[in-house]
Amino acid sequence: MKNFNYLLLAFILFAFSSCMNEPDIQPNTNIGNFESLWKIIDTKYCYLDYKKINWDSIHTVYKTRVDSVKSEVGLFRVLGRMLDELKDGHVNLYSDFNMSRYWNWFTDYPSNFDSALIYSPRYLGSNYQIAGGFQYERIDNGNVGYIYYSSFSDYFSDTNIRYILQYFSNCKGLIIDVRNNGGGYLDLSGTLASYFFDKDQITGYICHKTGIGHSDFSTPVAIKTTAHKTIQWQRPVVILTNRMAFSATNAFICRMKYATHATIVGDKSGGGGGLPMSSEIPNGWMVRFSTSPMFDASMNQIEWGIDPDVKVALSTNDKLAGYDTLIEKAIRIIKQ
Repeated sequence: MKNFNYLLLAFILFAFSSCMNEPDIQPNTNIGNFESLWKIIDTKYCYLDYKKINWDSIHTVYKTRVDSVKSEVGLFRVLGRMLDELKDGHVNLYSDFNMSRYWNWFTDYPSNFDSALIYSPRYLGSNYQIAGGFQYERIDNGNVGYIYYSSFSDYFSDTNIRYILQYFSNCKGLIIDVRNNGGGYLDLSGTLASYFFDKDQITGYICHKTGIGHSDFSTPVAIKTTAHKTIQWQRPVVILTNRMAFSATNAFICRMKYATHATIVGDKSGGGGGLPMSSEIPNGWMVRFSTSPMFDASMNQIEWGIDPDVKVALSTNDKLAGYDTLIEKAIRIIKQ
């Protein structure tokens, strides 16, 4: 896909290492499933050293708990809690009856978002425009363009973007609100960013697991954001973020850090910087986990999120008065 040849490389390297380092086959027993899951994470998960997780100690603690499990539901609960030790929103265990998930990466923080505010008459209102997953309207008496994009699972085309930017042609600047955008298709993060660059630029790096050691990684591979050849917005653009801006959204924010006219406003993004893959344990349950760490252009990890250029929290007083503090700050930045 466009700008993402490194994803294909990640898949090839992962498949190669999986074939070479497949864990020993375990029996379909409580202990067998536990050992299989523990080994998959031990040999393939990419953040054990970075997060300073003593995975051997976790084995000792959770093996004792598995020994006392009496049911399938109980086993799932114990294995899910073991995966929670990774503190990774990309890590899930899937069964026919449940899916484990770690949510503290955003529940431990203020939301800094209220959908009722953005759909108020001051911002999107009720007659806003819709194109390719984007909800958009002119705000601040037509001076500023505002776009809310809720999911990178919603595809868009060049034609969508061309119409949207034409709609904002008389605006001084543009706000792209990706708060509560939990991610989606990673290639779309590069596509959306491409409209705000005037030249191709390295905006990050990715490494791939090459062995069973916790720090066995390839040489970093550059991630390049390619400037769109015909559609380029070269006026101020403000990206609004909060802790629920995760995964592909986190990658988009990372790219936009390097766009000449962009300013990141709000809270630290939610992270999710590891490219996820899946594997299976003996009873057929699937586990998803991060395998390829991603970095910004200075080789800083983006797993824990990206700090904004301007940190702003949603004010309770503003909210009661019908104002979104982050949007209002973005308007002031654009009009400076």
